[in-house]
Amino acid sequence: MNILRHLTLLLCLCAGLASAQQQPPARSFTDAARGPTPITESTKPPPLANAINDDVRRTRNYAMQPPTIPHRVDGYQIDKNFNKCLDCHARARTETSQAVPVSITHYMDRDGRVLGQVSTRRYFCMQCHVAQDAARPLVNNTFQDVDTVIQQSLKKSQSADKAPKK
Repeated sequence: MNILRHLTLLLCLCAGLASAQQQPPARSFTDAARGPTPITESTKPPPLANAINDDVRRTRNYAMQPPTIPHRVDGYQIDKNFNKCLDCHARARTETSQAVPVSITHYMDRDGRVLGQVSTRRYFCMQCHVAQDAARPLVNNTFQDVDTVIQQSLKKSQSADKAPKK
């Protein structure tokens, strides 16, 4: 009985040593957006280009899309104590600044009650709104807004109606 116990212990010890042998190094994983650098290594980010600063309001591509920011926002302080965007875009200051006022939806809590200040869930502007940059897209995009799709559909149906019937 004692020998059986020692034999079992010796067998477990041998199995543990066999599994602890040196494993071959794991294959390094890469991500296409990072290039050939493995994900476990740091990369040097590309230099930032100059943000577009023309103050031209851009059309939105879909309903409820947050408008883009048409000016530079480098160094804007937006934290729990201060929001630089509200210096110009707060409803009380837009007459002086001539900036687009913050939407009334930003003054509502999750239950739809209107508040006296911007709701905390809408306070950090750049979670939804982004500054424009003349960057090359990383991925090809064939998006068309709904108005373009409707116009193309109408043109197709009109050309089908004008085609001679056999």
